Amino acid sequence: MSRRRQAVSVTDDQGKPSLDRFHEAVEAAGNPVLTTEEVARNVEESRETVESWLADLEREGSVVSRDVSQDPTVWYPAEWTDYADRERFVVFPDRRQIVVDRPAQFTRAQLSQFARLVDTNGDQGYVYEIDDSDVWQAPYEDLKGLLGTVRDVLPQRYPDLEEWIGDQWKRAHQFTLKTHEDGYVVLEAATENLMGNVARQKLGDEHLRAPISDTESWVAEEATAEVKRILYEAGYPVQDERDLESGDPLDLSLNLDLREYQHDWVSRFMETKSGVLVGPPGSGKTVAAMGIVERVGGETLILVPSRELVRQWRDELLAHTTLDETQVGEYHGGKKDVRPVTVATYQTAGMDRHRHLFDSREWGLIVYDEVQHVPSDVYRRSANLQTRHRLGLSASPVREDDLQEEIFTLIGPPIGTDWDALFDEGFVAEPTVEIRYVPWTDDDHRNEYVGSEGHERRQIAASNPAKVEETRRILREHPEQKALVFVDYLDQGRELAAALDAPFISGDTPHHERARKFEQFREGALDTLVVSRVGDEGIDLPDASLAIVASGLGGSRRQGTQRAGRTMRPAGRALMYVLATQGAREEEFARRQMRYLAGKGVQVRERTVDAPDDGEDDSEDADADGEAEPEEPTDGDDESAGEDDDTSLA
Repeated sequence: MSRRRQAVSVTDDQGKPSLDRFHEAVEAAGNPVLTTEEVARNVEESRETVESWLADLEREGSVVSRDVSQDPTVWYPAEWTDYADRERFVVFPDRRQIVVDRPAQFTRAQLSQFARLVDTNGDQGYVYEIDDSDVWQAPYEDLKGLLGTVRDVLPQRYPDLEEWIGDQWKRAHQFTLKTHEDGYVVLEAATENLMGNVARQKLGDEHLRAPISDTESWVAEEATAEVKRILYEAGYPVQDERDLESGDPLDLSLNLDLREYQHDWVSRFMETKSGVLVGPPGSGKTVAAMGIVERVGGETLILVPSRELVRQWRDELLAHTTLDETQVGEYHGGKKDVRPVTVATYQTAGMDRHRHLFDSREWGLIVYDEVQHVPSDVYRRSANLQTRHRLGLSASPVREDDLQEEIFTLIGPPIGTDWDALFDEGFVAEPTVEIRYVPWTDDDHRNEYVGSEGHERRQIAASNPAKVEETRRILREHPEQKALVFVDYLDQGRELAAALDAPFISGDTPHHERARKFEQFREGALDTLVVSRVGDEGIDLPDASLAIVASGLGGSRRQGTQRAGRTMRPAGRALMYVLATQGAREEEFARRQMRYLAGKGVQVRERTVDAPDDGEDDSEDADADGEAEPEEPTDGDDESAGEDDDTSLA
């Protein structure tokens, strides 16, 4: 028997905020935790009135709010705090959003199978969203298994949400690539209509050589990756069931014990035969990848963006597997040995004069390290190399050109564990990030900034001389920490290195000299390095517990993640300081870069550095001179910064 809802006033007889009325609204809703909109609906007042009323109740300690995202904020009575400390769900099926307060690690693991963590405020809430690609890439053999997990983790059944998931699952199984008995590749559609009105409309003669039947077409083998990408963009992910060669067998064993979540990564990869391991630096993606090499048991090609990573991979393979030096080859500008396990740079593998060597070998597995680069023109050619298994590795597959979906199309679906879960379990040290807003040293530098534009203006703000003293101050605050100081400009790097009496490593530094300095840093002979973009990706600096970003804030969100990641290791106190010039566009760039980290559960705080004691107020509003919005920063996929720097950009 249903009750008729009664409108309730938000004040008592004395005109004070009424807690009783809030309790009545909770009872009327039948839910102990309400959003602002739900409270307004149950008291039949405007949202503005209710927001003011709830704020008054919170100030007097009668109710508690949890700001779990921009919308919604959830409210509950203060005396229910003990209850609020337990796991709690708010589900918005229409917009396919799930808000969980204090989720258990098991809950996060289950949600990660079909949803993405998009925002978190630490203990205050986790926001997950489900879009079509999450369903397409869910690691299940059938829809029944996927819906079973959805029903296990959510507090009740949501028929409309389940119907949408079912529709997306069906959509993801409309096209299949198969190998014909005569050896060529066939695209098969679930219906004649799909083949005629989708595949043959979207794909040209360079993709489909000829029709075979109303639902089948002969595919040009060199165009298979492009076929998958085009149909994915049309909303139809392709199931790849081709009979690819496994490569010659490779017998090896791993000499390390995998963590539980790494075992899960390996198992999930072996089910799908392709995928991208996504996890924070220090979470052991390389170790998990070696576990996958062991499980696949076939000849393996590992592609990396730099020579430093070639050597690093080779050393790791020899140290942690039973492979010997005769079985591991390097292929780059300095060495060209193809062995059962070959580590090569993307650039070299993509060159026409070398490509035939990689094409002619039957690889059982190709590993794409720093896989976020694959959609770029230089690297995507490697996605056409034939292999039965494709594995990508990335701490942050996000791209500023929004081509990250291509990563999962060309390589495979994302496989990973929420960063927060790794922080909670102590596998990775959660970094403390602080943005410090640094004033100009004097009016001359500020006026130079105001009088410039474009790239010159960004470089002047990035190279603010006040950052030198602030870097010194941070190093004095943490005298026991081994520090990396990141810069984007050569002149600034040299100036900082001289002021700190520390080496500067840039693209101009010879490879052997880079390797020697990095080794001295690892061994403790050096406690500070000034590093250009060559330090952003993959280089193993396990004892770096302090990172200072002196410039580079116009770069990508991924770059900010990678620089923070240089400090994220299983033990120790991880610290990152980001220096941004007050009154410059750097302020917003810093907030945007760090917002992505905050969404991963990393705590980010802000602090304004005192201006020089010269009687001047250096904290005027940014862009007071009417600067136009700068272009969106590029993703930094031109790896020339890591090999051949120009005269200003490091």
